[in-house]
Amino acid sequence: MNRRTFVLLSAAAVLALAGCDKKQRRGMVSLGGPGAADAGKAESPAAKARPAGPYVTIDAGAGKVHVTVEVARTMEERRQGLMYRTEMAEHAGMVFLFDKDANHQFWMRNTLIPLDMIFITKDFKVAGIVHSAVPKSEQHRGVGKLSRYVLEVNGGYAKKMGITAGDSVTFHQIL
Repeated sequence: MNRRTFVLLSAAAVLALAGCDKKQRRGMVSLGGPGAADAGKAESPAAKARPAGPYVTIDAGAGKVHVTVEVARTMEERRQGLMYRTEMAEHAGMVFLFDKDANHQFWMRNTLIPLDMIFITKDFKVAGIVHSAVPKSEQHRGVGKLSRYVLEVNGGYAKKMGITAGDSVTFHQIL
């Protein structure tokens, strides 16, 4: 294969990868070359327009995910959380900041929308996720591991964006 054919095939592969989701990319073969390993790790649509205010970036399996957040620093802000909300934007959430590591647990009293709870360690790794917590439930939900921060997003968001335990997290304009 001559160089021109290789370049054209490489460009076609990159364009094909850019239009595929994570499941579709699994069966594709890399053509190699510089940057080929990162070709499938494009930023998510949420990542392309970084928020102006506080936000969290998660380096998920499908790429970087940016979530615009409200910050709950005080005990009163953490108690209020996302109660009484009837909707939340797709790439939005609330991050809860704690002073100490603990096996933090949350309930959904007066919370009207299903939420994913992403528990984050002091080293900024996802410790675990509670998926689609049931609204209005008083059942305490946690991941049974130490965490310092908790990010709440719409129910189903973590799976949709490929967020899993062990993913790296970065806070912007939060701490």
